[in-house]
Amino acid sequence: MSTVQLSRPGRSALMSRALRLTPVAVTAVLLLGLWQSVVVLFDVPTFIMPSPVMIAEAFQQDFGTIMSASRSTVEAVLLGLVLGSLGGVAVALVVSRFPRMSGPVLNAAVLINCAPIVALAPIFNNWFGVTSMLSKAGVAAVMVFFPVFVNTTRGLLQIAPLHVEIMESLAARPRQVAFLLRLPNALPFIFNALKLGTTLAVIGVIVSEYFGGSTEALGVYIAYQAALPRFDYAWAGILVSGALGLALFGCVTILERFLMPWHASLHEEES
Repeated sequence: MSTVQLSRPGRSALMSRALRLTPVAVTAVLLLGLWQSVVVLFDVPTFIMPSPVMIAEAFQQDFGTIMSASRSTVEAVLLGLVLGSLGGVAVALVVSRFPRMSGPVLNAAVLINCAPIVALAPIFNNWFGVTSMLSKAGVAAVMVFFPVFVNTTRGLLQIAPLHVEIMESLAARPRQVAFLLRLPNALPFIFNALKLGTTLAVIGVIVSEYFGGSTEALGVYIAYQAALPRFDYAWAGILVSGALGLALFGCVTILERFLMPWHASLHEEES
């Protein structure tokens, strides 16, 4: 009897997850089918838009090269994501401790964030070297820093004054207030910023690789294939970069569920 009672919640959870994933799968199939049909029916040239079948064949034929190029790109994306996230959280902690600094720091962050990638990439290449991973990771770090800093600062400052008063009445030091009260309260804001930062980091690295980099880099591969021109191979590389951003987004979501099982938003998704 107990086995049956335990199995029903498990089945209902699997059913609810399947129901949530079904619209996504159906939408993906419909879009791919529509894409393939439009290209075939209207005889769209390859240089304008290759069909999904051609892209899949190109990916299969050049699988080893694409995966090898993706390795260095993934390393640069992860390094930039870590540097930008740590920098954003660290500066946000300082700003939350000294609120008067928020104005100048925020203005500087906005100024840096407004700089286009096409301007940052050559500068970082000049600083660290064209083939250096730091030049690509640096661009990604700058793009990740701003959303992490802004969201983390908001989460650190949006705490109930009563909670601060209770901790101060218990003789808590500012460091303890920051790490035991402010930082846990800011976790949802940090993870929201990280989800945005994963895609920004991928974009920053791919675009910076267009301005030079190791021959085994996904951005260089895409630019090279487009110049030949072999646009089906270039699109295969583009879709791999999109899959990379999606995979990193999923990793952040899993980490969020692991570190914040208590948060209300996660329970609303499961219900």
